[in-house]
Amino acid sequence: MDKKIINQLVSGITELGLEVEDSQIEKLLAFLVLLKKWNSKFNLSGVADIESMVSLHLLDSLAISSHLRGEIFVDFGSGGGLPGIPLAIINPDKKFVLIDSNGKKTRFLFQVKTELALSNVSVENCRIEHYQNKQQIDMVMCRAFSTLEDAVDKLQPLLSNDCSLLAMKGIYPEEEISKLPEGFEVSQATRLEIPGITSQRHLLEVKRSSI
Repeated sequence: MDKKIINQLVSGITELGLEVEDSQIEKLLAFLVLLKKWNSKFNLSGVADIESMVSLHLLDSLAISSHLRGEIFVDFGSGGGLPGIPLAIINPDKKFVLIDSNGKKTRFLFQVKTELALSNVSVENCRIEHYQNKQQIDMVMCRAFSTLEDAVDKLQPLLSNDCSLLAMKGIYPEEEISKLPEGFEVSQATRLEIPGITSQRHLLEVKRSSI
């Protein structure tokens, strides 16, 4: 791997205030190599070059690590494994379930899990509505989904009083928030500062209303 790319990743992680081991850096870089290799066949990402992937994929995903609460997390519509794979790499004590209805994408995710020996990752090829939840989920994450309203509609069976949605968004989505289904609210909104990304990024936590 080009030393420039390694330095970009390491300095970005430092800016995010994260402590990551050398072995985890190696796995993050190995994931990027796999993502780039499989991307041309399976259309996993619209980003083609490794340098852009560091900021737009790895650092963007890792930026929400400090917002994870609990032990078991679902990455809904995981696609190319974002944000689930990077988060699983630096949080080996937490479990991540990656769900996608596209068989090609879940084959890629299985390959990543196997090659990087990610024992804390499981992959499900299904629609979120058909996911058979066998354990208490602490948080559901979604990064590249259409609207908050649609996401909450599909995720309602999983979003108990003890499970919330972490939605990664660009510009603060006021209109989407106003259309949230009755009984749900944004409990926390955070402006994310991602090294190498100048456009706005926000993280919204959506929960069942307390009243």
